[in-house]
Order: sequence, then structure tokens, then C-alpha cells
Amino acid sequence: MTGASSPRPPQGRVAGPDTGRRPASSSPATPSSGPVVCRTLPQRTHRCALYGGLSVFSIRRIAGVTAVLTGIGATALGAVSLAQAAQPSHPTSVRHGEVKAAAAYGKSVHVPISGRDRVYTADQTSNTVTVIDPSTGRTLGTIALGVQRLGTTLSPQYTGNVGVHGLAFSRDHKRLGVVSVTSNTVDIIDTATNKVISETDVGRASHEGTFTADGEQFWVADRGRDTVTVVDAVRGGVVTHIKVGPGPSKVVLSPDGRTAYVNHISASEITAVDVRTHRIRYTVKGLGDAFSSDEAISPDGTELWASHKRAGLTSVVDLRHRRVTAVLKTGPDSNHPNFADTRNGSFAYLTVGGLDQTLVYHRNPGGTPRLATRIHHTGHAPHGMWPSGDGTRMYVGMEKSDTVDVIDTATNKVTDTMGVGKEPQALVYVPDAAPAGSAANLGRQGLGDTPRNVPTTLPDGTAGEPMRPDDKGRRLEATVRTVSGLGMIQLQARDLRPTTTYRAYAVRKDGAKTPLLSFTTDSSGNAAQVLAFADFTGVGVSLTSQGKATAQTLARMSAAATSAHHGSDSGVEAADLLYCDCC
Repeated sequence: MTGASSPRPPQGRVAGPDTGRRPASSSPATPSSGPVVCRTLPQRTHRCALYGGLSVFSIRRIAGVTAVLTGIGATALGAVSLAQAAQPSHPTSVRHGEVKAAAAYGKSVHVPISGRDRVYTADQTSNTVTVIDPSTGRTLGTIALGVQRLGTTLSPQYTGNVGVHGLAFSRDHKRLGVVSVTSNTVDIIDTATNKVISETDVGRASHEGTFTADGEQFWVADRGRDTVTVVDAVRGGVVTHIKVGPGPSKVVLSPDGRTAYVNHISASEITAVDVRTHRIRYTVKGLGDAFSSDEAISPDGTELWASHKRAGLTSVVDLRHRRVTAVLKTGPDSNHPNFADTRNGSFAYLTVGGLDQTLVYHRNPGGTPRLATRIHHTGHAPHGMWPSGDGTRMYVGMEKSDTVDVIDTATNKVTDTMGVGKEPQALVYVPDAAPAGSAANLGRQGLGDTPRNVPTTLPDGTAGEPMRPDDKGRRLEATVRTVSGLGMIQLQARDLRPTTTYRAYAVRKDGAKTPLLSFTTDSSGNAAQVLAFADFTGVGVSLTSQGKATAQTLARMSAAATSAHHGSDSGVEAADLLYCDCC
């Protein structure tokens, strides 16, 4: 299969000055040289940021020889790659996705946590990006990219973003790319000022993306199409679309910046794309499931881990030999993988939302990883994660608790928890994101009003929320948030009767019940997420069975599933009102 590019005119949008957004035209067309600011590290290692320049780089003196290379080798770690051999090289011109390097990629230089670093979460319900100072564990505020759910988001005149979901940062750590999955937009944010530089309309059901190594483009996967949209990350607007196969879900970049890897929600394969030519180089087939929710590439570029949220599996791909080496049974709602190199070895971390756990694996490139431990979280549904620049901490967003847990990677224990916006999805850790240590242009939208995870009762009278043995997760989860003065009730069901319609009730203290909604399970007895807005006054949620779903309801569910990817203008009934967060 070969890829094809189709140029499109720029589609960037820039908000007016009252929003604090800077017009795209004010962004420099090309990076310019600037002063070099260095942070002194142990063992005479310096980490330098060329502000206004092209990239972050590291310099280390080894036996009197200096190695200089662009900061590319450990993007998953937020650390900078260190050359194994220090040989000088002459600068060459940089094309999209390529980098200048003096030597091979090897170990990473650890960047100690400081007040210039930032942790960001993409908050899907409050439509915000939360900003955290990891040196103090303090939530500094939020960047509002739209209003919270409900309200004007349903208005035909609404122009803000909906479903703030995906995050990535440029390799010079100066820009943040934010993907909103419902409004199909990409915002580029200046990390030093927390201001939006540009906003671009992209493809259908855009999900997760990445910057090219030179920082000039942002590639985002369009789940509802077969394309990756290429965004001009400097000026805003669409550069082109690249055909990569059905349902692309996320884009990650190789350490050398030359290859983009794309996973899918409709194909059990990884697609490798040449960043310069936009042509498909090869595909790796044989993943554990056709639906891959997220992926990450190891800092050394040898492995790619792809999670399969619905199937509870994770595929490990050997990129050197272009083959799947392991399919791990990781548990319900397996999601964002990431990596950390510690004094104890090289590890892969993986969130498992249905178990409220993060799994830690000893990496075994070319072979099967070994499970090292399970980390139990303080909150519910761990989702996005990212390590600190020195690899000593792993930051994990709790989707159903609106918090971030901090894991000490030496002990694999949770050491701190901080509040964030509503329903955090992706999370990234960016060293030196705020060189002046500032927290300008932040608000408080989405903070406070901690969600409740309330008890549930199944039709037979048993409790639905206890964890089941054999890593099967809960039968029925219920999360209630206050959004714009109204209760947002989210249900998730597992292993109920297949293709059966259920009615959910809010249960008050006196036992009285108020109907909330009806939903129908799929052929496996699951309902990924069911969403309702109501004045919730209960202390729990109970279900009653309405019996086997009618043929008409099942046909409508099938049509609704198809329209979720391809669009449809068919009518909607109560049984169709299912909200699926499938990141």
C-alpha cells in the first residue's frame, strides 16, 4: 500500500484579542538564533535551550571531546539523548522531521525536576488544559479552550473547542499541540506564555498527534477518516492530508525524526510513514486487536507499544525487525503506555483504567516483557501518563477522579496527588516549558467540584462496583460530576447480558428511585460509557433489565456505531444516547 498526499489550502483560525490569543501571522516564519541558556547538571553535563532557535540540545564533555546533538532521543522520557560516540559533524540543512546529530543515539541525560518544568493534562469535559508545577506539586490553573459541556456548546453559534483530548509538545519544549476530538481542531500553545498561537480545523474525529522534529509541523490522526492531517505548527492551517489506512488513532515519531508511526482503530497494524516524502514505508501486521487506542515508542527507538483498550491487550512491536514480539494480557481499558529508564533498569508503564492500576514491565527488546509490579492508584480510571525529565517520577491522570497521581519510579509507589480539570485524558511532562517560571494567562475553569464515584446495584441486587478477581474489573461503574450546575452521570458496564436493554435509576437515601436513562449492551455485554445529564440527588445508581433488545434497537445501534466513524443523519432514540470515550 502506498500513501498519497492531497494539498489543501490553509484553514487556520485565530481568535480575537479579547481571548488573549496571538494572531498566527505574528509567529516567526522561521526560527531565529537566540541566547543559549544552560542548566548545569551532575558530572559536568549541561542541558541547553536555544530560545528562539531550532532545538534543545545537550553538551557533554567526555575525555576532552564534546558531543552536540539535538534533543531527540528520549521524547517519551522528556529527556535528551546522549551520544555514545563523540565525533564532530558539519551542520546540514534540516527538512521536516529530520534532525542534525553528531553521533548515534544512546543513553539519555536526566534533567532534574525544577520550577521551569510543567505537567499538562487535556481535560475533556471542562475543555481545558491544566498546568501543574511539578517542583511544588501545585496546580497553577487552566487554559480554557472552550466552555464546559452543556451550555453554549450545543449552540450553532458556538465557536470554541469541544472534547479537549490529545496533547504533544515540540522538541524545543516551546509549544504544546492540543487536539479537541469533537470540534476536530488543533490548538498550538506557547508554553512560556500559555497563550494560543493558532487554531486549525483538521480531519474528522481527530485524536492524537505529534510535532515533527523541527517543530514546524504537527501531524494528527483522523479516526473518522483514513488520513493524517499535517498542520503548519508555526502559522496555523492545513498543509496536506496523508492517506494511511482506516481509522488512524495516533501519530508518534522515531527518535531520528524520519519515520512517523500510526496505529489504528480499524486495523490490527502499525503504519510507518516517511516524514519527508509522506509515503508509507511499511506496515507491521499481526497486532493483538484491530482497535488500538494509544501507542508509544521507546526512547531508544527499538520498540513500539500499542494498547488495545476494548480487548484488554497490549501489543509489543520490535521496530528493528518490524514484527510483533508479544501480545500481553493487560486488563480492561488498557491505555497509554510510556517508558522510564531508572537505576533499576529500563521499564514500560501502562495504565489499566478498569483496574485502577498502572502496570510496570521490565523491557526485553526483541522478546517478551516481564511484569515487574502493579501500582494501585488513589483515584479511578488512570488514563494518560508521562515521566519527569529525570525519570524519577511518573505522572498519571485519573479520568474518573479529576486528579493526577505522582509515582516514584524507584519504589513504584504513589507519593502525591493533585487536582486538575474535568475528565483528564492525555498528559505530558515538559521540561523547561516555562523558562521564567511564570504562570501567566491561566484561569480556574474546571477546577474544584471533585467527582463522585457512587455505589451501583445490578438487577439481581448484587453490588456492581467491587473489583472482580482475575483482573476483570468492575461490573458497573457510576461517576457523577457537576458541570455547569447540572449532574453529568457516566456509567460503564462490563459483562452484563449481551444485547440487553437496561434502565438506570438514581437511588436516594430513602430508597426512592428516579429514572435516568436506558441503554443497550453490545454483543459482549459491555457498554463502554453511557452519558446522561440530570439533577442528580441520589447516593447510588441501580439497574433493572428491560429484556432482550429488539431487532430495531440492535439495527439502530449498528447504524450508530457506523455513523460514529463515517457520519450519519439518521434519527436518534434514547437507546442511541451512548457516549464512548475510546482513547
